[in-house]
Parts: sequence; structure tokens; C-alpha cells
Amino acid sequence: MFRVLALSFVSLLAAALLAEASIANDTFNLTPFKIDLSSEIPRLKELVRNTRLPAKALYPNAGPDQGIQLDFLRELQTEWTETYDWEAQQAELNQFEQYTAIIEGQTVHFVHEKSENADAIPVILLHGWPGSFHEFAPVIKPLTQSWTSATGKKVSYNVVVPSLPGFVFSSAPPTNWTVDDTARIYNTLMTEVLGYSTYAIHGTDWGSAVAYSLYSLFNTTVRAAHFVFLPFFPPSAEDIAANNITLSDAQNVTEQRFIKWSTIGNGYFAEQTNKPNDIGLALYDSPVGQLAWIGGNFKLWSDPRAGTPPSVLNNTAILTSISLYYLTESFLSSVWIYAQNPNGFRTVYEKPDTDAPMLFSQFEYNLGLWPEEYVAKVGNLVSYKAHDFGGHFAGLDNPPALIEDIREMGLYFKV
Repeated sequence: MFRVLALSFVSLLAAALLAEASIANDTFNLTPFKIDLSSEIPRLKELVRNTRLPAKALYPNAGPDQGIQLDFLRELQTEWTETYDWEAQQAELNQFEQYTAIIEGQTVHFVHEKSENADAIPVILLHGWPGSFHEFAPVIKPLTQSWTSATGKKVSYNVVVPSLPGFVFSSAPPTNWTVDDTARIYNTLMTEVLGYSTYAIHGTDWGSAVAYSLYSLFNTTVRAAHFVFLPFFPPSAEDIAANNITLSDAQNVTEQRFIKWSTIGNGYFAEQTNKPNDIGLALYDSPVGQLAWIGGNFKLWSDPRAGTPPSVLNNTAILTSISLYYLTESFLSSVWIYAQNPNGFRTVYEKPDTDAPMLFSQFEYNLGLWPEEYVAKVGNLVSYKAHDFGGHFAGLDNPPALIEDIREMGLYFKV
């Protein structure tokens, strides 16, 4: 009798889950997705091949602080047409389970890789500009696998990686769309489309702004957060000194990088905030133009050792990132995130109304330094880690460290 009742319960549960899935499919038009951009490659290569670059650098002594160097641009141009294999990169990305859903009229593209473990924690990983879901490719599968902490707790994740609105396969949002709007539809994605009652978050760059909105506004569903970047302007050297904070040698490296970025390295930020159409339309159908605008930043914002283990941020990764922008015709809509969020990075450090734990990882070659004392002002900080390898694109530049730190978040996850 008990066996019959148990089987009946299982059947009812399965039926309920199928019913929920059916409702999600009908309401949000949840659809499996595969990348298929191969037909566009011949034209891409033709444009790249026929783009004429100067025979020599105008000012040979100009360094990367003045923009991408001609030799590096020419190296990438040659590799793009002669050795770069889009088919191989597309196949690698298609190994992930991908979907699209319609939420508030917006097409949301996302990866959803599930763990084999029934108690896996849902986590959403959020990228920024000039990144895409591709920058998390090295960490997705490992995070689904079971990891055992020193205390014996097992952690694994169901990993969700959406493309930001206007990026690659997600549709461009309305003109007045903000990171708070993105946070709202991502909470819908996690709770209503995918059926998770609670989940964890990770964010970098603009993804950190979305993640922080989720952390602040959805305190019953977001139950742990990990950041490698904060949507708060880093404190100045004067502020740090006034608070009697002594920086380590590694922190001084990061601080100097931020000073350089804030004085001579943020021209793209001003352009994309004030005149997104100018740069967006100028480079819309110019793959080498996009390569020049973006490629130098991938190199400049990363660890000087990028491309050597554990980093996988090599020329192929850069070309894949830019190929995704060009082939999906999303460069223009991607830069609009700056204009739509002119106050996306805050100046006042204050805690939101949430009891969810926060973890932070500072990579030495990132663009900003957030000392532990400052991070603690904006969340319930339970872990602060510093890494001497890696820069702005941690998922590509130091995958093992990012995997380890996101796994640690599982130890603090509060249902």
C-alpha cells in the first residue's frame, strides 16, 4: 500500500512539474536555442581581408595607453582571416544548453546548464561590456560539478548565464531601459521561467550593476552574491589614506591602474555615454573597426600574462568575443547600455535592505580597487579574497580562481 502511495505521489509530483514547465513554455515562449552564424562568415572574412590598415604606425613610440597598437591590430586581422576557426568556437559554445524566453516583450537569451545533483544551488552569472556570455564559458561546466569543502559540505550549481539586453542574442531594450529593469526581468527568468524560488548571483562590470540591483531589490529570492567588480566608483587614493587604510603592493598596482583608467583610459566611457549612435553606427558594419575599439581593451584591461596558464584570454578568445558582436549586429545596442545608465555607477556607499551574504574577489589587474573596508559598506561581507593573477575578465583570465570563489559562495547560501 505504501509503495502504491509513494508511486502515486511521485507521479503527481512529476505531473505538477510538467504542468509548471508547460505554463512557462506557454507564458514566456521558452525555446531551445543553437548558435548558427556560419553563413555570415564568408562576408565577415571578406570585410576583414579588404580592410586597409596603415603601412606603418603614425607615431611608433605611442603605447597602448593611446589606443590599440597597429602591430597588434594587424596580428589579429591576419589571424581572423587565416587561422581563426569560427566553426570550432561555435561548436564549443553550442555544447551548452541554451534557450530564449520572452519576458516583458524582450527576447532573453541564456545558457542553462544543470548539475546532476538534486541539491544544486541555482546561480546566475552576469557579464558586462565588452564581454558576453562567452566570457563565462570556462567556468560553466565546472560549477555544475560537485565540490566538497574542507568542512565536508558539498556544493554544486545549476548555472544560468544570460546575455544582457542588447547583447548578442538578446533583443535591444527600449530607450529608457536601466539596470534595474534588467534585474527585474532576470528575477522573472530565475523564479517564473525556470522555477527557482531562491538563487545566488555573480556579477562583473555592467553585470555587477545588474547583480547589485538584484541583491538590493529582490532580497527574498537572492540569497547570496559574489562580485569581482562593484557598481560604485572606487575610492580615491586620498579617501583611502583619510580612512587610514594601508595598501599592499598588489593593491597599489590595482590603484595605479584605476588612476590611469580614470585620467586617460575612459574615453570610450564618455563616448558611449554621450554619443552611442556615433560610435555604434560608425562601426556597425566594420569588423576591424570593432576589433580596434574593443580588442585593445581586452588586452589592456587584463593581466599582462593573459594567454598563459591559468589564463585562456588569448587572441582566439578576443576574436570570438568580437565575432559574436559583429555577427549578431549587436555592437550598436551593446554600447547603448552606457547612455541608458549615466548614473549606473554610484558614489555613495551604503548597505541595502537584505540579510543575504556577499563575497568579493579582487583581481590585481582589474580596473578598480575596492578595499575590504569599502566593500563591507555595501553588503553583508563574509569573504574578501585577493588574487595576484587576473584582470577585468576573470572568467577568461583566471578561471580556476573564479570557480573556487563562486563555489565558496555556496557555503553561505541562505535559503
